[in-house]
Amino acid sequence: MRWLKRALLALLALCLLVAAAAWFYVQRVNPVHDGRLSLPGLQAEVRIERDAHGIPTITAGSDADAFFALGVVHVQDRLWQLETHRRIGSGRLAEAFGSAALDTDRFLRALGVRQMAQAQWARLPAESRAVLEAYSAGVNAALGQLKARPPEFLVLGVVPEAWTPVDSLAWAMMMAWDLGGNWRNELQRMRLAAALPRERIDELMPPYPGDAPPVTRDYPQLYRDLGLLRAPVRQAWTSLPALAPESGIEGTGSNNWVLSGARSATGQPLLANDPHLGLTTPALWYFARLKTPTLDVGGATMPGLPSVVLGQNARIAWGFTNTNPDVQDLYIEQVDPADATRYRTPDGSAAFETRPETIRVKGGDDVTMTVRRTRHGPVISDAAGLDDVSNPGHVLALRWAALDPDSDPIAPSLGMMRAATVEAFIAAAEGWVAPMQNMVVADASGHIGIVSPGRVPLRQPDNDLAGQVPAPGWDARYDWIGWIPAHETPREVDPARGWIATANQRITPPGYRHHLTHDWTLPYRQQRIEQRLAERAKHTLDDLGAIQADVKSLAAAKLLPWLKQARPAHTLADAARQQLDGWDGTMAGDRAAPLIHWAWQRALARRLFEDEVGESLFSKHFAGRSFQDALEGVLTRDDAWWCDDKRTPAAESCADRNSVALADALDELSARFGADPARWRWDDAHRAVSEHRPFSKVAALAPWFEVSVPVPGDTYTVDAMRVSLAGPEAQRYRAVHGPSLRALYDVADRANSRFMHSSGQSGLPWAATYRSFATPWAEGQTVPLWPAGAAAAAGGTLRLQAPVAP
Repeated sequence: MRWLKRALLALLALCLLVAAAAWFYVQRVNPVHDGRLSLPGLQAEVRIERDAHGIPTITAGSDADAFFALGVVHVQDRLWQLETHRRIGSGRLAEAFGSAALDTDRFLRALGVRQMAQAQWARLPAESRAVLEAYSAGVNAALGQLKARPPEFLVLGVVPEAWTPVDSLAWAMMMAWDLGGNWRNELQRMRLAAALPRERIDELMPPYPGDAPPVTRDYPQLYRDLGLLRAPVRQAWTSLPALAPESGIEGTGSNNWVLSGARSATGQPLLANDPHLGLTTPALWYFARLKTPTLDVGGATMPGLPSVVLGQNARIAWGFTNTNPDVQDLYIEQVDPADATRYRTPDGSAAFETRPETIRVKGGDDVTMTVRRTRHGPVISDAAGLDDVSNPGHVLALRWAALDPDSDPIAPSLGMMRAATVEAFIAAAEGWVAPMQNMVVADASGHIGIVSPGRVPLRQPDNDLAGQVPAPGWDARYDWIGWIPAHETPREVDPARGWIATANQRITPPGYRHHLTHDWTLPYRQQRIEQRLAERAKHTLDDLGAIQADVKSLAAAKLLPWLKQARPAHTLADAARQQLDGWDGTMAGDRAAPLIHWAWQRALARRLFEDEVGESLFSKHFAGRSFQDALEGVLTRDDAWWCDDKRTPAAESCADRNSVALADALDELSARFGADPARWRWDDAHRAVSEHRPFSKVAALAPWFEVSVPVPGDTYTVDAMRVSLAGPEAQRYRAVHGPSLRALYDVADRANSRFMHSSGQSGLPWAATYRSFATPWAEGQTVPLWPAGAAAAAGGTLRLQAPVAP
């Protein structure tokens, strides 16, 4: 027994040693929140007070020192997030994550984000350069003080590098990519052209309610005439990677609205904003406050950028939603059959611009590629598997407004943070290039307004493809001919109705002379916001918070009559109908009806559209769509063409397919949640999952790094928790996209203003503030934007100072 006792003592000693090492490591990684820290690059002392939630208030004697300190706190609390932002903007993910990230790197290198950021840096005015340099200096000074790296760096063997202003510009461009284009929809229509005529594609991907289909040319025939829809080519083009802007996915977007004093219980403006983005851990946003002689601003910052993107200063408050303009067009470029280094243009043959790229791959050999560019932009198909072997005659090039070198994201942001009036804010916004946003604003003088700034192309009147599908690059009628003048983008100030609201719906008034996009989001959230605003003459800030948390789905209510008409021969059919009795589309987490509805809608879309589109194409590219508008059209028309299953000899009716779809849904749900529909709950399946990059994909690490909470709502509720329909069954119906933050602003008394984002301030998984916001966020709670007195420093006070000269 003596050997056993010794073994146990040895094991205990080993455990104590491991615990001591872990404790020592954690202490070295934890940031300093109290005391003094000497950092080179400061002009004067800076005070950083953190409240109990870890939100810093930075007080500095100059703007440069404030942005320096913002870089410091971003390193202290979000260093790994900064690293991933840098690697995304530079196409260097494979260096850290291995071959799994190679395709993404190839695409990002082909896109040329880093090269364009460098070109933009060379043209920036002095003040914008100074802000970026001060922020970069703060990041790098904090990196120099690191005692130990956060756990992601250790596990992956990554060492952080010095930050540069170009890294910030590249990340700003990636946010524009995420929010500003329709190239994915263009590709989807092109894929469908191999299987369907244009009229049927317009039914599957309908225009905005009330609009006619914009494309007048028979593009499936165009592609056949060009030889682009032969089977090998079609197979290659349908293999393009799924790296696409969120705006290209149905039901996504954001909400904002602002009330004048006439509609406010305070007699002064109130403003609400909740931008919807992909959910990540840590959250995309980092809350902070900046105070200098020329700045007094607080709100949402983004690690990598020196600005308060959304927030409030002493005189105004503002919030964004995505306009989703059509600022991207794909062009089919015809390779010169006599010389593969050249391509066809309206004026004859021209040479591809080329540059070599080398991608380092962790655990593998370096990968080299030649990036090509045409007069329209980068050849993205080179990165997507479309080389000259699979398609020797044609490539796809992308024209994107944000890939121009004369963009300055810093100057407009500075102007907005410093603005004291609605008028000044709108004037500052005119320099904004991308992403185009619907910016609502209110000032302390009682004015409210909206402006939608951004660079949007002008297309020619005879462009019969309307930017909806890839166009022949050698035909000049599809070229852009300029930009909408900055002073002519949509705007409105002090409307008589006393409020302004946007939810990614059409924002242009009747008779507006310019085209912005055909890809407006279905207007269900906007309609519900307007319903709630109409419920009373005057609203409080709490009322606005209740509207943000609203989970009644007008989209579900639209389809509900057909769901109730389904009569499947299924043992659970009667029990399921009992759960639907009295249900009005409210997506409450404790109800079974939302779960039944979404399982039925998913099954119905597959039953109606998979046979016409093709099983492989549907599963690969369309399984994640709800097809809300397409389903409404088919069911309203009782469209026999879509409802008939082309794979069977029988002629199925829409009623037949409706009933079969509900049976499919009940089979799926009973297998997953049991045979008693009364025990099913929406939030058992519908959880908001905030992905950690990359440890969400590592089963042993995901519980420690990923944040997941049950949530109500769905794709089309004001509390927009988008329902995932594709992927493994265990992940079906979860939400990975939703309100990335919620903010409520009282312009007259900003002590009442409050906000919340989806995870927590810290990026260290053991920190109390790593996931402290997640449950309150899911429940619609908030924390003060401007805490009073000692509360602002409840989490510690750190003083930064320049090193003392010897």
